[in-house]
Amino acid sequence: MLFCGIDLHSNNCLVVVSDDNDKVVYSKRLPNDLATICAALSPYQQELFGVVVESTYNWYWLVDGLVAAGYSLHLANTTAIKQYDGLKHRGDESDARHLAHILRLGLLPEGYIMPQPVRAVRDLARKRMQLVQQRTTQLVSIQTCLMQQTGSAVAGKDIKRLTCAIVDDMSLDPGTTLGIKANLFVLQALQKQIDIVEEVLAAYCHGNPEYKLLTSVAGIGPILATIILLETGEIERFADAGNYASYCRCVVSVKAAPSCAV
Repeated sequence: MLFCGIDLHSNNCLVVVSDDNDKVVYSKRLPNDLATICAALSPYQQELFGVVVESTYNWYWLVDGLVAAGYSLHLANTTAIKQYDGLKHRGDESDARHLAHILRLGLLPEGYIMPQPVRAVRDLARKRMQLVQQRTTQLVSIQTCLMQQTGSAVAGKDIKRLTCAIVDDMSLDPGTTLGIKANLFVLQALQKQIDIVEEVLAAYCHGNPEYKLLTSVAGIGPILATIILLETGEIERFADAGNYASYCRCVVSVKAAPSCAV
């Protein structure tokens, strides 16, 4: 039985294949090219128990590609992996070897590989959040500018109703007027894209029974229900309610000092 660990970087990866005794039978740095990686692993595919890929920011293409090529993929939760304390030499090859090693031992802390179609919609919901944050930045900038110039606070809902004509009628100095209009144009462009994204998310989620169940809970509206549904994925992947609460960061974490032996 063989085990593969891949230490993934931005433009290359270190691929290691080891056997039941942790003896390395293949080790090479390869470019981030799916065809090249598949060709390198092809001679070992029939004996491979699995392939471990680090959960880095750019893992999608590699995991999806290797799954499509018939490999058993494991996504390593890198924050939960601890190398041996006595390890003197660290490097990409030792990291890849360690991934293969803990896979062999059955000690690999794994991340969830969400199916690609669902992941794409989930990432679209995350993109909406990014756009909303950028919209808020524009809104706050306009609010701050108006408070500086007029001494009056303007509600966010009123900022969203502003037009260039209304800004011109405020009789502010030309530079301030131009700055507010610039923020306003960006805010309106962001709002248009947010509306488009929300329509797509609504079409995907509204027919889902779990979505209807979520919106029946007091305090959970359409947007929050969409986020919960897409970020959760398959609820069966959680062993119990406690695991799910921990995933949602709803469990208080306490750093306890180690007890001293008497």
